[in-house]
Amino acid sequence: MARCEVCGNDYGMSFEVHAQGAVHVFDCFSCAIHRMAPICEHCRCRIIGQGVDVDGHWYCGAHCARAEGMVGIVDKV
Repeated sequence: MARCEVCGNDYGMSFEVHAQGAVHVFDCFSCAIHRMAPICEHCRCRIIGQGVDVDGHWYCGAHCARAEGMVGIVDKV
């Protein structure tokens, strides 16, 4: 068993996420999202979909990017 780095639960079905040279241990996807997902710089929601990266700034979608003054940003469909 391994202990979740977010909630501390010691769970037999925990899993590892390997990202950017680090190994993270979680007991559920909710904890993984809480720790790993970027936060939209406009509405502050967790970005669990594609999101929009504009010059190193993360937004949940083109609407939020435009609301922050980014121009020419469109959602990919």
